[in-house]
Amino acid sequence: MSETPDDDRLEELRKQKMEKLKQQQQEGGAGGAGGAGEAQQQAQQQAEQQKKAMLRQYLSDGARRRLNSVKMSKPELAERVEQQVVALGRSGRIQDQLDEDQMKELLRELKPDSKSFDIQRR
Repeated sequence: MSETPDDDRLEELRKQKMEKLKQQQQEGGAGGAGGAGEAQQQAQQQAEQQKKAMLRQYLSDGARRRLNSVKMSKPELAERVEQQVVALGRSGRIQDQLDEDQMKELLRELKPDSKSFDIQRR
């Protein structure tokens, strides 16, 4: 008979522990580590909005269209171009908006060299 109260007590302790764990998980998802992830995501979105605003400021309509078409086929190259335009804008090296021809030149400069193979026969 003495085991029954101990079993009941043990079961009660298990339930309390499970409830504690559930509360910690819920708090962690909404407040603790999840809050840091949420803040980081919000900061990322804000940085993306700033980048888009700067691109609208420094690129003409034609240049933006060209950049968007490049983004569809080569997203890595478009990202590098966007970073370059933002960096140039922040440093004050862009006086006026970049037009489509200037965008073509920038794309040529940042485009990686094509890999060619020279096969020599002996």
